[in-house]
Amino acid sequence: MTIRRDEEAVVLQGAASALSGAGQVVLAVSGGLDSMVLLDAVSRLRSRASKSVVVATFDHGTGPHSAVASAVVQKCAAALGFRCVTGRAETPAHREHEWRLARWEFLRGISKKSKASVVTAHTLDDQIETVFMRILRDAGPRGLAGLFAESEIIRPFLGIRRTQLEVYARARKISFVNDPTNQSRAHLRNRVRHELLPAITRVRPEFSSDLLSIAEVSAAWRVAMSGKAEGIGQLLAGGALRVARGDLSRYDIESLRNLWPAIAARAGVVMDRRGTHRLAEFTMKGHTGGSIQLSGGIEVRMFRDHMLVQRWDARRVEMIRNSRLRPVSARAWARAETQ
Repeated sequence: MTIRRDEEAVVLQGAASALSGAGQVVLAVSGGLDSMVLLDAVSRLRSRASKSVVVATFDHGTGPHSAVASAVVQKCAAALGFRCVTGRAETPAHREHEWRLARWEFLRGISKKSKASVVTAHTLDDQIETVFMRILRDAGPRGLAGLFAESEIIRPFLGIRRTQLEVYARARKISFVNDPTNQSRAHLRNRVRHELLPAITRVRPEFSSDLLSIAEVSAAWRVAMSGKAEGIGQLLAGGALRVARGDLSRYDIESLRNLWPAIAARAGVVMDRRGTHRLAEFTMKGHTGGSIQLSGGIEVRMFRDHMLVQRWDARRVEMIRNSRLRPVSARAWARAETQ
Protein backbone atom coordinates (compact mmCIF):
# COMPACT_ATOMS: atom_id res chain seq x y z
CA MET A 1 0.00 0.00 0.00
CA THR A 2 1.23 3.48 -0.86
CA ILE A 3 0.63 6.69 1.05
CA ARG A 4 0.20 10.16 -0.37
CA ARG A 5 2.99 12.60 0.37
CA ASP A 6 0.68 14.96 2.22
CA GLU A 7 -0.62 12.13 4.43
CA GLU A 8 2.91 11.07 5.28
CA ALA A 9 4.02 14.65 5.83
CA VAL A 10 1.35 15.21 8.50
CA VAL A 11 2.80 12.39 10.61
CA LEU A 12 6.44 13.39 10.06
CA GLN A 13 5.73 17.06 10.76
CA GLY A 14 3.98 16.07 13.96
CA ALA A 15 7.04 14.14 15.13
CA ALA A 16 9.36 16.97 14.10
CA SER A 17 7.31 19.56 16.00
CA ALA A 18 7.62 17.51 19.18
CA LEU A 19 11.37 17.32 18.92
CA SER A 20 12.10 20.85 17.76
CA GLY A 21 13.65 22.86 20.55
CA ALA A 22 13.61 19.91 22.94
CA GLY A 23 16.74 18.46 24.44
CA GLN A 24 16.60 14.86 25.59
CA VAL A 25 13.25 13.17 25.04
CA VAL A 26 11.67 9.97 26.30
CA LEU A 27 9.42 8.27 23.75
CA ALA A 28 6.62 6.38 25.53
CA VAL A 29 6.19 3.32 23.30
CA SER A 30 3.73 0.59 24.28
CA GLY A 31 4.06 -1.58 21.20
CA GLY A 32 0.63 -0.59 19.88
CA LEU A 33 0.05 0.97 16.47
CA ASP A 34 0.06 4.63 17.52
CA SER A 35 3.29 4.54 19.51
CA MET A 36 5.10 2.35 16.98
CA VAL A 37 4.25 4.95 14.32
CA LEU A 38 5.74 7.59 16.63
CA LEU A 39 8.94 5.55 16.97
CA ASP A 40 9.20 5.07 13.21
CA ALA A 41 8.52 8.75 12.44
CA VAL A 42 11.15 9.95 14.93
CA SER A 43 13.71 7.55 13.45
CA ARG A 44 13.24 9.16 10.04
CA LEU A 45 14.20 12.62 11.25
CA ARG A 46 17.79 12.52 10.00
CA SER A 47 18.80 15.68 11.81
CA ARG A 48 17.88 14.04 15.12
CA ALA A 49 20.82 12.49 17.00
CA SER A 50 19.83 9.04 18.27
CA LYS A 51 21.65 9.67 21.55
CA SER A 52 19.12 12.36 22.49
CA VAL A 53 16.18 9.93 22.26
CA VAL A 54 15.38 7.32 24.89
CA VAL A 55 12.64 4.77 24.22
CA ALA A 56 10.67 3.71 27.30
CA THR A 57 8.31 0.74 27.38
CA PHE A 58 6.34 -0.69 30.31
CA ASP A 59 5.12 -4.26 30.76
CA HIS A 60 1.91 -4.20 32.80
CA GLY A 61 2.19 -7.93 33.46
CA THR A 62 -1.36 -8.50 32.22
CA GLY A 63 -0.56 -11.54 30.09
CA PRO A 64 1.65 -12.95 27.31
CA HIS A 65 0.72 -10.11 24.94
CA SER A 66 2.16 -7.56 27.38
CA ALA A 67 5.56 -9.29 27.45
CA VAL A 68 5.48 -9.70 23.65
CA ALA A 69 4.75 -6.00 23.18
CA SER A 70 7.71 -5.06 25.39
CA ALA A 71 9.99 -7.40 23.44
CA VAL A 72 8.82 -5.96 20.10
CA VAL A 73 9.56 -2.42 21.27
CA GLN A 74 13.03 -3.38 22.52
CA LYS A 75 13.90 -5.14 19.27
CA CYS A 76 12.64 -2.28 17.09
CA ALA A 77 14.37 0.39 19.17
CA ALA A 78 17.68 -1.48 18.97
CA ALA A 79 17.33 -1.86 15.19
CA LEU A 80 16.77 1.89 14.88
CA GLY A 81 19.74 2.74 17.09
CA PHE A 82 17.81 3.99 20.13
CA ARG A 83 18.50 3.15 23.75
CA CYS A 84 15.52 1.41 25.30
CA VAL A 85 14.56 1.41 28.99
CA THR A 86 12.03 -1.14 30.21
CA GLY A 87 9.86 -1.42 33.28
CA ARG A 88 7.47 -4.02 34.62
CA ALA A 89 4.61 -3.88 37.10
CA GLU A 90 5.51 -5.44 40.43
CA THR A 91 1.97 -6.72 40.87
CA PRO A 92 -0.49 -7.09 37.96
CA ALA A 93 -3.33 -4.54 38.04
CA HIS A 94 -6.82 -5.07 36.65
CA ARG A 95 -8.23 -1.56 36.31
CA GLU A 96 -7.48 1.14 33.75
CA HIS A 97 -6.50 3.83 36.22
CA GLU A 98 -4.12 1.42 38.00
CA TRP A 99 -2.37 0.67 34.70
CA ARG A 100 -2.14 4.37 33.96
CA LEU A 101 -0.70 5.24 37.37
CA ALA A 102 1.94 2.50 37.21
CA ARG A 103 2.94 3.46 33.65
CA TRP A 104 3.22 7.16 34.45
CA GLU A 105 5.20 6.53 37.61
CA PHE A 106 7.69 4.63 35.45
CA LEU A 107 7.77 7.28 32.70
CA ARG A 108 8.20 10.17 35.12
CA GLY A 109 11.03 8.32 36.82
CA ILE A 110 12.85 7.89 33.49
CA SER A 111 12.11 11.52 32.59
CA LYS A 112 13.54 12.80 35.88
CA LYS A 113 16.63 10.61 35.67
CA SER A 114 17.31 11.58 32.05
CA LYS A 115 16.25 15.22 32.52
CA ALA A 116 14.04 14.69 29.49
CA SER A 117 10.53 15.48 28.27
CA VAL A 118 8.07 12.61 27.82
CA VAL A 119 6.60 12.26 24.32
CA THR A 120 3.43 10.21 23.82
CA ALA A 121 1.44 9.14 20.75
CA HIS A 122 -1.99 10.36 21.91
CA THR A 123 -4.23 11.17 18.96
CA LEU A 124 -7.23 13.42 18.39
CA ASP A 125 -9.41 10.34 18.91
CA ASP A 126 -7.89 9.87 22.37
CA GLN A 127 -8.85 13.45 23.18
CA ILE A 128 -12.42 12.97 21.99
CA GLU A 129 -12.78 9.81 24.07
CA THR A 130 -11.21 11.44 27.13
CA VAL A 131 -13.55 14.44 27.06
CA PHE A 132 -16.60 12.23 26.60
CA MET A 133 -15.55 10.00 29.51
CA ARG A 134 -15.09 13.03 31.73
CA ILE A 135 -18.55 14.28 30.84
CA LEU A 136 -19.92 10.87 31.86
CA ARG A 137 -18.06 11.25 35.16
CA ASP A 138 -19.51 14.71 35.75
CA ALA A 139 -16.17 16.52 35.45
CA GLY A 140 -15.98 20.28 35.82
CA PRO A 141 -14.52 22.68 33.23
CA ARG A 142 -10.99 22.02 34.43
CA GLY A 143 -11.27 18.31 33.65
CA LEU A 144 -13.11 18.86 30.38
CA ALA A 145 -9.98 20.37 28.82
CA GLY A 146 -8.70 16.82 28.61
CA LEU A 147 -5.43 16.49 26.74
CA PHE A 148 -5.65 20.11 25.55
CA ALA A 149 -4.68 21.27 29.04
CA GLU A 150 -1.23 22.77 29.45
CA SER A 151 1.20 20.02 30.36
CA GLU A 152 4.87 19.10 30.43
CA ILE A 153 3.95 16.07 28.28
CA ILE A 154 4.60 16.46 24.55
CA ARG A 155 1.84 15.03 22.32
CA PRO A 156 2.81 15.48 18.64
CA PHE A 157 -0.14 13.51 17.23
CA LEU A 158 -2.86 15.29 19.19
CA GLY A 159 -4.14 16.95 16.02
CA ILE A 160 -4.07 13.71 13.98
CA ARG A 161 -6.83 11.11 13.68
CA ARG A 162 -6.11 7.47 14.45
CA THR A 163 -7.10 6.48 10.90
CA GLN A 164 -4.26 8.65 9.55
CA LEU A 165 -1.76 6.73 11.65
CA GLU A 166 -3.25 3.45 10.43
CA VAL A 167 -2.63 4.49 6.81
CA TYR A 168 0.96 5.41 7.67
CA ALA A 169 1.52 2.10 9.49
CA ARG A 170 0.24 0.03 6.58
CA ALA A 171 2.32 1.95 4.05
CA ARG A 172 5.46 1.61 6.17
CA LYS A 173 4.68 -2.04 7.06
CA ILE A 174 5.16 -1.22 10.75
CA SER A 175 4.97 -4.15 13.15
CA PHE A 176 2.84 -3.64 16.25
CA VAL A 177 1.01 -5.67 18.89
CA ASN A 178 -2.75 -5.60 19.34
CA ASP A 179 -3.58 -5.56 23.05
CA PRO A 180 -6.63 -7.82 23.57
CA THR A 181 -7.74 -5.70 26.53
CA ASN A 182 -8.50 -2.92 24.01
CA GLN A 183 -11.55 -4.93 22.96
CA SER A 184 -12.83 -5.71 26.45
CA ARG A 185 -16.11 -3.94 27.23
CA ALA A 186 -15.22 -4.21 30.90
CA HIS A 187 -13.26 -0.97 30.48
CA LEU A 188 -15.13 2.31 30.03
CA ARG A 189 -12.81 3.65 27.33
CA ASN A 190 -13.48 0.60 25.15
CA ARG A 191 -17.24 0.96 25.56
CA VAL A 192 -16.92 4.63 24.62
CA ARG A 193 -14.65 3.86 21.64
CA HIS A 194 -16.48 0.87 20.18
CA GLU A 195 -20.10 1.47 21.18
CA LEU A 196 -21.15 4.82 22.63
CA LEU A 197 -19.31 7.27 20.36
CA PRO A 198 -20.15 5.42 17.12
CA ALA A 199 -23.82 5.18 18.13
CA ILE A 200 -24.10 8.88 19.00
CA THR A 201 -22.12 9.97 15.92
CA ARG A 202 -24.52 8.09 13.64
CA VAL A 203 -27.34 10.24 15.01
CA ARG A 204 -25.28 13.44 15.41
CA PRO A 205 -22.30 13.47 13.02
CA GLU A 206 -20.90 16.68 14.52
CA PHE A 207 -20.74 15.22 18.04
CA SER A 208 -16.94 14.78 18.03
CA SER A 209 -16.49 18.39 16.92
CA ASP A 210 -18.77 19.50 19.74
CA LEU A 211 -16.62 17.65 22.26
CA LEU A 212 -13.46 19.24 20.88
CA SER A 213 -15.05 22.69 21.10
CA ILE A 214 -15.90 22.06 24.75
CA ALA A 215 -12.30 20.99 25.37
CA GLU A 216 -10.87 24.09 23.69
CA VAL A 217 -13.06 26.44 25.73
CA SER A 218 -12.22 24.53 28.91
CA ALA A 219 -8.48 24.67 28.17
CA ALA A 220 -8.69 28.44 27.73
CA TRP A 221 -10.65 28.65 31.00
CA ARG A 222 -7.90 26.67 32.78
CA VAL A 223 -5.31 29.16 31.57
CA ALA A 224 -7.42 32.04 32.86
CA MET A 225 -7.90 30.36 36.24
CA SER A 226 -4.18 29.63 36.50
CA GLY A 227 -3.54 33.32 35.97
CA LYS A 228 -5.88 34.25 38.81
CA ALA A 229 -4.29 31.66 41.09
CA GLU A 230 -0.74 32.72 40.30
CA GLY A 231 -0.38 35.07 43.25
CA ILE A 232 -2.35 32.94 45.72
CA GLY A 233 -0.57 30.50 47.99
CA GLN A 234 3.00 29.87 49.04
CA LEU A 235 4.78 26.56 48.55
CA LEU A 236 6.52 25.37 51.70
CA ALA A 237 9.28 22.86 52.28
CA GLY A 238 7.95 19.35 51.94
CA GLY A 239 5.39 20.27 49.29
CA ALA A 240 2.72 21.82 51.53
CA LEU A 241 0.83 24.87 50.26
CA ARG A 242 0.02 27.81 52.56
CA VAL A 243 -2.93 29.94 51.41
CA ALA A 244 -3.81 33.19 53.18
CA ARG A 245 -7.50 33.28 54.12
CA GLY A 246 -7.60 36.95 53.23
CA ASP A 247 -6.75 36.11 49.60
CA LEU A 248 -9.88 33.96 49.39
CA SER A 249 -12.31 36.13 51.35
CA ARG A 250 -13.50 38.13 48.35
CA TYR A 251 -14.71 35.07 46.42
CA ASP A 252 -18.14 33.43 46.67
CA ILE A 253 -18.55 29.66 46.85
CA GLU A 254 -18.98 29.16 43.09
CA SER A 255 -15.83 31.16 42.37
CA LEU A 256 -13.94 29.10 44.94
CA ARG A 257 -15.03 25.90 43.22
CA ASN A 258 -13.41 27.22 40.07
CA LEU A 259 -10.34 28.68 41.72
CA TRP A 260 -9.29 25.99 44.19
CA PRO A 261 -8.24 23.35 41.60
CA ALA A 262 -5.89 25.90 40.01
CA ILE A 263 -4.46 26.86 43.41
CA ALA A 264 -3.99 23.24 44.47
CA ALA A 265 -2.33 22.36 41.15
CA ARG A 266 0.60 24.56 42.17
CA ALA A 267 1.37 21.96 44.82
CA GLY A 268 0.86 19.07 42.40
CA VAL A 269 -2.54 18.27 43.89
CA VAL A 270 -5.26 17.09 41.51
CA MET A 271 -8.75 17.65 42.86
CA ASP A 272 -11.87 15.76 41.86
CA ARG A 273 -15.28 17.40 41.64
CA ARG A 274 -16.50 16.19 45.03
CA GLY A 275 -13.31 17.33 46.76
CA THR A 276 -13.49 20.72 45.08
CA HIS A 277 -17.03 21.29 46.34
CA ARG A 278 -16.12 20.14 49.85
CA LEU A 279 -13.09 22.43 49.98
CA ALA A 280 -15.05 25.44 48.74
CA GLU A 281 -17.66 24.77 51.45
CA PHE A 282 -14.92 24.38 54.08
CA THR A 283 -13.29 27.66 52.97
CA MET A 284 -16.58 29.51 53.47
CA LYS A 285 -17.82 27.83 56.65
CA GLY A 286 -14.80 26.14 58.28
CA HIS A 287 -13.49 27.23 61.69
CA THR A 288 -9.97 27.79 63.01
CA GLY A 289 -8.54 24.45 64.12
CA GLY A 290 -10.76 22.46 61.77
CA SER A 291 -9.58 20.16 58.99
CA ILE A 292 -10.92 17.99 56.18
CA GLN A 293 -9.42 15.05 54.32
CA LEU A 294 -9.73 14.77 50.54
CA SER A 295 -9.15 11.85 48.19
CA GLY A 296 -5.57 11.19 47.20
CA GLY A 297 -4.25 11.51 50.74
CA ILE A 298 -4.72 15.29 50.95
CA GLU A 299 -5.54 17.16 54.17
CA VAL A 300 -6.60 20.80 54.41
CA ARG A 301 -6.28 22.50 57.80
CA MET A 302 -7.74 25.85 58.86
CA PHE A 303 -5.62 28.26 60.91
CA ARG A 304 -6.46 31.75 62.11
CA ASP A 305 -5.03 33.57 59.11
CA HIS A 306 -4.29 30.82 56.57
CA MET A 307 -5.17 27.37 55.26
CA LEU A 308 -2.65 24.57 54.78
CA VAL A 309 -2.92 22.00 51.99
CA GLN A 310 -0.66 19.01 52.57
CA ARG A 311 -0.35 15.24 52.42
CA TRP A 312 -1.94 13.45 55.33
CA ASP A 313 0.21 13.32 58.44
CA ALA A 314 -0.32 9.71 59.54
CA ARG A 315 0.69 10.48 63.13
CA ARG A 316 -1.76 13.34 63.37
CA VAL A 317 -4.60 11.31 61.84
CA GLU A 318 -3.90 8.52 64.32
CA MET A 319 -3.88 11.05 67.16
CA ILE A 320 -7.29 12.33 66.07
CA ARG A 321 -8.63 8.79 65.87
CA ASN A 322 -7.32 7.93 69.31
CA SER A 323 -8.67 11.16 70.81
CA ARG A 324 -12.15 9.95 70.06
CA LEU A 325 -11.49 6.99 72.32
CA ARG A 326 -9.53 8.61 75.14
CA PRO A 327 -8.46 12.12 76.23
CA VAL A 328 -5.22 13.40 74.77
CA SER A 329 -3.06 15.82 76.71
CA ALA A 330 -2.06 19.18 75.29
CA ARG A 331 1.57 18.10 75.59
CA ALA A 332 0.91 15.03 73.42
CA TRP A 333 -0.74 17.21 70.80
CA ALA A 334 2.22 19.54 70.84
CA ARG A 335 4.63 16.66 70.27
CA ALA A 336 2.55 15.40 67.35
CA GLU A 337 2.52 18.85 65.78
CA THR A 338 6.24 19.47 66.03
CA GLN A 339 7.77 16.07 65.29
